[in-house]
Amino acid sequence: MKHRIIIIIFTFVAITSAKAQFTHIGEFGFTFGAANYFGDLNHNGDITHPGPTVGGYYLKQFNEYLGMRVSAHYAHVGYSDSYSNNVYQQERNLSFKTSIWEVAVHGDFNFFKFIPGDPKHSFTPFITIGIGAFYFDPYTSLNGQKVYLQPLGTEGQNISYKGYDGKVRKPYSRVAACFPIGMGVKYNLSNGVNFSFEIVQRLTTTDYLDDVSTTYVGLTKPDGTPNFPPGSAAAQLQDRSKGQVFQANQQRGWSKQKDQYLIAEIGLSFNLSSSYQCPRGD
Repeated sequence: MKHRIIIIIFTFVAITSAKAQFTHIGEFGFTFGAANYFGDLNHNGDITHPGPTVGGYYLKQFNEYLGMRVSAHYAHVGYSDSYSNNVYQQERNLSFKTSIWEVAVHGDFNFFKFIPGDPKHSFTPFITIGIGAFYFDPYTSLNGQKVYLQPLGTEGQNISYKGYDGKVRKPYSRVAACFPIGMGVKYNLSNGVNFSFEIVQRLTTTDYLDDVSTTYVGLTKPDGTPNFPPGSAAAQLQDRSKGQVFQANQQRGWSKQKDQYLIAEIGLSFNLSSSYQCPRGD
């Protein structure tokens, strides 16, 4: 009798174990891809001169559909008026590059159940939306030298310049908020490893990612005194047109629309636990 009970218990445990299923409680991953800038120099939304990006993240999965992700990214973007066929932009002749260091928190929503180790639920599209912060520091090249633009106050930020709107221009912060929003797909390669691809647009709170936003200051004040030290980097870079033809209050950028950047990347992630439970009904 005892032997029969032992056999029954052993059989039940074996069957239960065979049907047990991986529980997706979280993962950490690494990503790499390309980043593209949109703003006053690339107002048409062209994706022609992307830069590299790498990242890492931790995802806490609450169930088969919902998760929260903490991510960190490095990206390098830039653009030049010389890329445009627009006559005004060619004459304006501005350019910039910048590194971006970003941290963000995302909410992820899977369209399908995603259960690593279950062939029936190994793939899902998803959407993501979040909030974050990033650091940037635009620079350009002048006479073969790398020159950072924010300290120069190219739009009059260092001389308390008043624009046509009467507001005094102050130096802009090199830290801004971003709002990632996008979509992707995820595929489970094994119990422990997932592959993903996503495209996420970053809306931002700054219009100075490219150091361009409002109007020209001009080389001199109405009384003829210089706005910038003659021959200085600030004097040369506030107006890079041939002959410096732009005058005070002429359009330099479009302040009504904030700058943005997009990241497209592939990722490889690793599930953190081999936690198992009995399968639930589909």
